[in-house]
Amino acid sequence: MSSDFEGYEQDFAVLTAEITGKIARVPRLPPDEKKQMVANVEKQLEEAKELLEQMDLEVREIPPQSRGMYNNRMRSYKQEMGKLETDFKRSRIAYSDEVRNELLGDDGNSSENQLIKLREEMAHLLDNTERLERSSRRLEAGYQIAVETEQIGQEMLENLSHDREKIQRARERLRETDANLGKSSRILTGMLRRIIQNRILLVILGIIVVITILMAITFSVRRH
Repeated sequence: MSSDFEGYEQDFAVLTAEITGKIARVPRLPPDEKKQMVANVEKQLEEAKELLEQMDLEVREIPPQSRGMYNNRMRSYKQEMGKLETDFKRSRIAYSDEVRNELLGDDGNSSENQLIKLREEMAHLLDNTERLERSSRRLEAGYQIAVETEQIGQEMLENLSHDREKIQRARERLRETDANLGKSSRILTGMLRRIIQNRILLVILGIIVVITILMAITFSVRRH
């Protein structure tokens, strides 16, 4: 899995480097080339997003205890992606000298004022867009944390369930062992009783034999 993630990382690094170079060229291009370059960058940004999604899927397959390092790397890549999108938007509204001259025309002062006002409005809109994107990224990060927390909770519940089953099996084994020990104790008790009974019988038989011998000796002595 880590090899797939690293492969996506390398592709993402190469692609973002190309996008950065193209974004820097956009404001200096004439309108026709600028339009073509913008379309190219938009396509590559979509490819970069797809790579991030693939990397995100790979990270979710990693065990929770090893996922922290990859999550940090993913946050860094997402921040880089957000910066690229912001720079791309700025480059699209940046005017080349040719476009600026066309807007200014002969009436330089009024056109200059209109251009300044337009730039201020665009900057304001761009700031609002960036705020919305940051809020969206925070919501996405919060959702991801919630999903990861839920996954960790599910895994903990599964582990607790497995531990409970192990404890139940251990209890059953202890009960079986206690039952076996009870049977063994009863058997040993019976054997001890029989041994004691046999010894008592042996003692009684010994006494009888001794008495018999003594009586025989007494009778024999009397006859003589």
